[in-house]
Amino acid sequence: MPLVRFLALPILLRALAAGAVFATGAVHAQALPPGVRLGMTVDELQAALPAAQRVQRPQRLAGGLLGSWRAAPVEMAGLVFEPTFFFAAAQLRRVEYLAAAEASPDSGASAFGQLVQWGRGAFGNEIASRDLGSAYAAWTSGDADVYVQQVSDPHRASVRLVYKARQLRDGSEL
Repeated sequence: MPLVRFLALPILLRALAAGAVFATGAVHAQALPPGVRLGMTVDELQAALPAAQRVQRPQRLAGGLLGSWRAAPVEMAGLVFEPTFFFAAAQLRRVEYLAAAEASPDSGASAFGQLVQWGRGAFGNEIASRDLGSAYAAWTSGDADVYVQQVSDPHRASVRLVYKARQLRDGSEL
């Protein structure tokens, strides 16, 4: 499981926690931040993460998702991940941690592997796929889908950890 060192407030408490994790040799991936849950409102997110900031140019995704809030970066598995919070219909529907991995000698493969190991420990066996230039592992946990993705293109290598609200579809909708 990957080592996590928080780079956000409160610095002293999180630095002590990261030091304790490092000293024991235990490692953890990033769960949702304390107090954050899928389905919450923007006001609830601001109450849970007072340091979260509105994004100047929100990212738009399918389904009306708008990546409109960002929190302080966190370190996982040797990479620095930037968390973005996506809302649709006034509810938090997706939390995405994204790390650039171009500077990593293995294009983030080691970090991806550590996050997959963490996912197995947290959620059980994954559904996985791998093709030339990318790898993917996914789990279902309650009302959420969680996945880790690695893109190994040397010009845009990245590792992504995503929590998203599970959307079940009726077969007639397909």
